[in-house]
Amino acid sequence: MKRFALPEQVAMLPHLGRWIVLSGLVGILAGSASALFLWMLDLATDTRVGHPWLIGLLPVAGFCVGWVYLRVGTSVEGGNNLLIDEIHDPKKIVPKRMAPLVLIATVITHLFGGSAGREGTAVQMGGALADQVTLRFGLGREDRRILLMGGIAAGFSSVFGTPLAGAIFGLEVLAIGRMRYDALLSCFIAAIAADLVTRAWGIHHTVYTIPFVPHVGLLTLGATVVAGIAFGIAGMLFADATHGLSAWIKRRVAYAPLRPLLGGVVVVLLALLPGTSPFLGLGIPTIVAAFHQPLPVYDAFGKFGFTVVTLASGFKGGEVTPLFYIGATLGNALSHVLALPLPVLAGLGFVAVFAGAANTPIASTVMAIELFGADIGVYAAVACVVAYLFSGHTGIYRAQRVEHGKLDTVPHGMRLSELAVWRKRKADPDGAGH
Repeated sequence: MKRFALPEQVAMLPHLGRWIVLSGLVGILAGSASALFLWMLDLATDTRVGHPWLIGLLPVAGFCVGWVYLRVGTSVEGGNNLLIDEIHDPKKIVPKRMAPLVLIATVITHLFGGSAGREGTAVQMGGALADQVTLRFGLGREDRRILLMGGIAAGFSSVFGTPLAGAIFGLEVLAIGRMRYDALLSCFIAAIAADLVTRAWGIHHTVYTIPFVPHVGLLTLGATVVAGIAFGIAGMLFADATHGLSAWIKRRVAYAPLRPLLGGVVVVLLALLPGTSPFLGLGIPTIVAAFHQPLPVYDAFGKFGFTVVTLASGFKGGEVTPLFYIGATLGNALSHVLALPLPVLAGLGFVAVFAGAANTPIASTVMAIELFGADIGVYAAVACVVAYLFSGHTGIYRAQRVEHGKLDTVPHGMRLSELAVWRKRKADPDGAGH
């Protein structure tokens, strides 16, 4: 008797239903966690702005957060890099303590004036919650990888209100030069659900306006390429400075809680300088202003310095919103010399510096379209791709793997954190320089 084989489309239905349920659940959990986080973040920011003296307590707050992580948070200290490593090489369930620890620690950073972002927190919460779902449902190794990617997508989507960019970010952030299509469904369902849930909780995202985008032409595209180079170098410098200073501090300060204490002291001293208050916290008002009026050319450098010191010394929070700030204000400054309108260059810098620093040009391009409208799509694509290329083999996520190098030949699957040692050995294979 002949066996009757179901059509592939019919056999696909249970697969579709299973992943809609699992990924939708992750989106609901991540979206709710992000809604709580964003509400707390707004409250902390308003409190700090209303009570400027709180900045003086930043060193004490840093010591307390460092002590708590030393006592109970060592297993989740890796943050986003821990999630990326678990997707590439699954070993153990991400501890559920990651979510509350990073939420509280990030809110404390912003309450006392540290310069940090919010994406890292949302992504870590999304990943930790997703892994709890894999544990409850007893998912295997491959399904766990996919759902973790969905958790990353959900966290990113919900914190910025960009579900399509969030989904692609979850697929693109793991490796340079490769996207995993087996996680397409999970990432999109989780990202869309997370965004809907966050909005259902009454959370509103900042609206950025670009009133006019010029027609695409050789002059404007040339200006975009030049700007993309600058944005890529800015992203590279940010990543290298943050990692470099962090390594330097760890070598010289053995006791972990002292690192954010000392970093907090430096931030407090810098904050005493006139005109530096916009560099504290998220910096959303300055980002919005960058789309409407000329700003001081040093704004990007100020935010750069404050954020590098804050994050490198051990305070918790993300890098992405500060990168938006640096990019928008750098684009604002470039409008004085490039043939593109100020709002357009601010918008391109907003996404392209992030594209270079995170090695996510496709997600960044889609984010530009979601935030600023479809008219900027061509310019955003060019700026983000050029920034990605010119940021080199570096990035804010050190656990990223290199699947296809940008220019030079880099070993397949190597972590970004391992590249410096590999290049040193390649340049001096016999160790003659030691």
